[in-house]
Amino acid sequence: MTPPPLEVAGLHLSYAGTPALRGIDLVVAPGEFVALLGPSGCGKTTLLRAIAGFARPDRGNIRLAGRDVARVPARARNIGLVFQGYALFPHMTAAANVRFGLECRGVAAGEADRRVADALALVGLTEFAARRPAQLSGGQQQRVALARALVIEPDLLLLDEPLGALDRQLRTGMQTELRALQRRLGVAALFVTHDQEEAMSLADRVAVMRGGAIVQVDTPERLFSQPCDAWTCEFLGAGSLLRGELLPVAEGRWRMQVAPGIGFEAEGTPPGVLFIPAGGVQMRTALDGAGLPVSARRFMGTSVEVQVATPAGTVAATMPPDAAALFPLGRPVLMHADPARCRLLLDSSMLPAPSPSRRGPG
Repeated sequence: MTPPPLEVAGLHLSYAGTPALRGIDLVVAPGEFVALLGPSGCGKTTLLRAIAGFARPDRGNIRLAGRDVARVPARARNIGLVFQGYALFPHMTAAANVRFGLECRGVAAGEADRRVADALALVGLTEFAARRPAQLSGGQQQRVALARALVIEPDLLLLDEPLGALDRQLRTGMQTELRALQRRLGVAALFVTHDQEEAMSLADRVAVMRGGAIVQVDTPERLFSQPCDAWTCEFLGAGSLLRGELLPVAEGRWRMQVAPGIGFEAEGTPPGVLFIPAGGVQMRTALDGAGLPVSARRFMGTSVEVQVATPAGTVAATMPPDAAALFPLGRPVLMHADPARCRLLLDSSMLPAPSPSRRGPG
């Protein structure tokens, strides 16, 4: 059986005694595109640096195509790297920048010429081979950096916010090009981004990080429909969270009454918050003064988010603009959600704080 391009197991890394990575486990399958997503300081780039060989872990394993490289220097790992700042040599032409990695590996001149030409053609820059970085646009420079990473035929492609320096329109176009190119080549890729929309549109799976740990790895669809806890739900904006009294209605099912005539049911185990996935709420106009008033509306381009403030938290429903027109500010509404789609999620704020004697560093 062919080993996966990347296996990380039990990886721990500290800086001056402060934990930066805590027990990281991650597998990237052949041809898979995985995004690392999380708030600033969560360990995304540190994990990428450890895999690349620029940061040494305290313990744990990093395997590339089955080979343990946790103690192997960066130059001996067959990894392609693309950075946000491009890191191109300003005095070299595009072709020379792409060729640099091949020369470091001692590839023969004729073979290097062929591979450089192929790589530049792959990213659509054949006619710009003789230009220096200052003579190229930001998007063209990014393509040179990508060609340089791919020309060595890497086992794994690592991308550290490679599109962050581009304007929005160019960034969107480069996202499409990057994903199409990665699929065409079949190279496994690990992509660091703080942009949630970018992660969800590019990745086969997304690893959500918090505090140096991976809290959930899943497809974009499952992350939104089944977040593992309340923090992940709030970070992703995956739906509505309600905090209030839970009353048992059946084995493993609980109900939260948020107003007269308005309640939601979910499966799970208390303590927890009641999660309603985005798009899981249905609204209808209340009659005879019942219900709760629409408290806010948010235009989202092709849809409108209609919000209703309840004593347990805000409930949001996303709908087309023509349907949202039926729910102006102040309009009293009744709400319903399918219990099969709702869940109780663990909320760390509901757990007892660890005693000082048991609290770890950081």
